[in-house]
Amino acid sequence: MPSTSVLPPASGAWREGDPVGARRFVSLGAVDLELGGRLDDVTAAYESWGTLDPDGGNAVLVLHALTGDAHVVGPTGPGQPTPGWWDHIIGPGAPLDPERWFIVAPNILGGCQGTTGPSSLAPDGRPYGSRFPRITVRDQVTVERLLADVLGVHRWALVVGGSMGGMRALEWLAGARDRVAAGLVMAVGAAASADQIATQTTQNLAITTDPRWRGGDYYDAEPGDGPTAGLSVARRIAHLTYRSERELEERFGNQAQPGEDPLADGRYAVQSYLDHQADKLAHRFDAGTYVALTDAMNTWDLGRDRGGPAAALASITSPVIVAGIAGDRLYPLHQQQEIAAGIPSAVGGLRIIESEAGHDGFLVEEQQVFALVREAAELAAGADALAAAEVVLDVADERAAC
Repeated sequence: MPSTSVLPPASGAWREGDPVGARRFVSLGAVDLELGGRLDDVTAAYESWGTLDPDGGNAVLVLHALTGDAHVVGPTGPGQPTPGWWDHIIGPGAPLDPERWFIVAPNILGGCQGTTGPSSLAPDGRPYGSRFPRITVRDQVTVERLLADVLGVHRWALVVGGSMGGMRALEWLAGARDRVAAGLVMAVGAAASADQIATQTTQNLAITTDPRWRGGDYYDAEPGDGPTAGLSVARRIAHLTYRSERELEERFGNQAQPGEDPLADGRYAVQSYLDHQADKLAHRFDAGTYVALTDAMNTWDLGRDRGGPAAALASITSPVIVAGIAGDRLYPLHQQQEIAAGIPSAVGGLRIIESEAGHDGFLVEEQQVFALVREAAELAAGADALAAAEVVLDVADERAAC
């Protein structure tokens, strides 16, 4: 059975009063939402590395996936329950070197690690809970644009994201073309598919039918009395879409968990693995955030109000590297092929990350992924230089016309 030595908190969210770690916070004011709601006082939490150049041309935006956060690199510590999810990508000599780049990683709107989400305190001093409005990927990018304004970033040299981070990267590229020099998009589609909506809806039902969900208002519950059972089931379902069938078979097959007998109320090894993944998430994440973010993923459609996904992709003018993962059963390669074929400025066609891990390949195949990030950074530097040259030419043309 799963470990129950330490009861999970009702919510694994970072809460006001907890140690801040490396987080920084910016108040962004009111934000009107795509589906008609409104948040009156949005806070964005982020981490950053390096220094913004005087001309603002060296900024890189790194966007996390569903259960990630702003802590891209670094160890665990007070207020930070997980190590960096892309450790080694930032640092001296790394693909994103702070001596060259100003790197920003925000926690997503609706998140649970400092940016306004269901676990955050509303203006009345109580957690939003069931009052948190529906949000979309477009809303999340709106908040990131407001954060960029506060930071003085008028144009990102590079926007990088995989999975849900890839959705936001595409939204930046299509919806704010003048503010992105180059992009790297991995392991995502241009709109949610029926299969993705189905699995994500099922995950949310596991949470919202947990008796301890309480309609989303559980934040004052005692440890062990939150909707962590539902969150754990949702995580098990999701994790099966994150890893490949081949990897699970090779690692576990139908073997028993050591010391247990599946024919006598024990577990198979793969059950133990899923139990472990579920228990970890229940201790560090928030069920309300999981529901809000997977709902946003269900409504993901780059082409909404833009003439459809094909028209939206065709409107992207920045150079973009598009990568997919062999064996990804959550976002199959044909979805990235459609993105690469649909963006006129896509560089080198579809890049394929070889991995037995499936969808999680964009997190675990560091050598391949970091090579793509390094290439994208050089692409960004070239795109920025080209843009600067075009400005000089425009000025010269204006002077010649005088």
